[in-house]
Amino acid sequence: MNKATPLLLCITLSACGGSDADNSEITQPPIQAPELQADICYLMSTTMGDITLAIDLTNMPITGENFKSYADDSFYTGTIFHRTINNFVIQGGGFTSGLVHKPANDPIVNEADVGISNERGTIAMARTNAPDSATTQFFINVLDNPQLDSTDTNFGYAVFGKVLQGMDIVDQISIVDTNSNDVPKVEIVINSLTETSCAVN
Repeated sequence: MNKATPLLLCITLSACGGSDADNSEITQPPIQAPELQADICYLMSTTMGDITLAIDLTNMPITGENFKSYADDSFYTGTIFHRTINNFVIQGGGFTSGLVHKPANDPIVNEADVGISNERGTIAMARTNAPDSATTQFFINVLDNPQLDSTDTNFGYAVFGKVLQGMDIVDQISIVDTNSNDVPKVEIVINSLTETSCAVN
């Protein structure tokens, strides 16, 4: 929703006249972003350790089901974290060893406007400059990255889950040595991605 709408609504009501009443309370409440749900969880085993991910299928049905489909088909097995940036994100899910691109299904609609923020520990879909271009690649936010959220002027990046356990592993991955293109010098491989309990020990 356009953030200017509440202001325009007040102006319209005031312009109609007919009352000296205080209209300061006639505003629309801000859109409340839903709370991330843990509808299904996966244990991501990597060459640097294990990370447990909770995926939201309730609020992010397109994005969550897209990730679930690839995960259940073992697509991510053998893919690498091909981009790691300290104090920003770690990104993976699109390339195998040697930066060989892995073919994907059709891209999905961007659900970033649901309003879930790119906070530390959340997982979101990577995409090109086109808003509806995400396929398999995802990233985990190392810090709060509100600049990646959907706004009136930015399509944003759709958050569809969060790290339940293993943020210490995420942090370690984010600080590995990389080349000038942010590619880790030693490959970090996703050995497996298997469904697991969402209960936190």
